[in-house]
Amino acid sequence: MSRSLKKGPYVDPRLLKKIAGKKPEDTGVIKTWSRACQIAPEMVGFRFGVHNGRVHNEVFISEEMVGHRLGEFSLTRKFLRHGGKMQKELEAKKKEAEITAAKAAKSEGTAAKK
Repeated sequence: MSRSLKKGPYVDPRLLKKIAGKKPEDTGVIKTWSRACQIAPEMVGFRFGVHNGRVHNEVFISEEMVGHRLGEFSLTRKFLRHGGKMQKELEAKKKEAEITAAKAAKSEGTAAKK
């Protein structure tokens, strides 16, 4: 649900204070736990370390991100992969192909030395 227009966007005042009067090149990564903070145009070019519950993920703010929330760019869940029997078969074939390619390269290398 969006915030009321009367209230305006929520931008953490502490973050604005940290970037006020500074250049993006001069400042390093600015750590923050404020995931609900909306990205303001003044933040473009800065790097924020947005906390995801475990670590601070570095987020570089670009022009297209204005209006979004900081938390959208620091995922809290780690995606491993979709799995299943078919995925395992594909991985096994890929591994076999790598092994055969390595063996072929090795045999070519020994034949070239002789």
